[in-house]
Amino acid sequence: MKRLSVLVPFALLASLTLAGCSAPAAQTAPAPAPQATTEVEVDAPEAEIPAGPSFVDGVLTTDEVVIKITDSKVIPVGEKGNEYGDKPVLAIWYDTTNLGKSDQDITPSEFIFQFEAFQDNDPNRENTLDVAGLPDDQFLDSQTENIKAGGTVANAIAYSLDDTTTPVDLVAGRFGDEIGRMTFKLG
Repeated sequence: MKRLSVLVPFALLASLTLAGCSAPAAQTAPAPAPQATTEVEVDAPEAEIPAGPSFVDGVLTTDEVVIKITDSKVIPVGEKGNEYGDKPVLAIWYDTTNLGKSDQDITPSEFIFQFEAFQDNDPNRENTLDVAGLPDDQFLDSQTENIKAGGTVANAIAYSLDDTTTPVDLVAGRFGDEIGRMTFKLG
């Protein structure tokens, strides 16, 4: 019993001493943050960044990619970028960034899977525009290349227009789930 009465205070003293040696929780160094594979600049403050996919100001952001529209123009039949078409086209230039969060291959042609274009010039039906020929020859070799994680590759796409006055709505979203839209005024 005498031995137990000596050991209990000693154990209590030892545990208090060891507790005093550890640093308070506020002073412990935090674990290093994981390194990001890419950095995407966003103009909106963090409080305004949507939690899920978004399409705002010509920038589509999903879990896997960021597609940023950089330019657009209508190209008449026979002009450079629409030499072989039989309708005028709306040409759109854009950058695709692979965020590196997917094991799927990401190519600049991802645009086709993320967007649909509509020209509301028929009172009875939705008028989905067809994809036309590539409007910019500089992307002939790169449009189907895989984009590395964190990499950004430029590309272009064109849609055949039914007329050159009715605006075109570019709708972002997969499988009918609209994320957002952008309107191109043509005339």
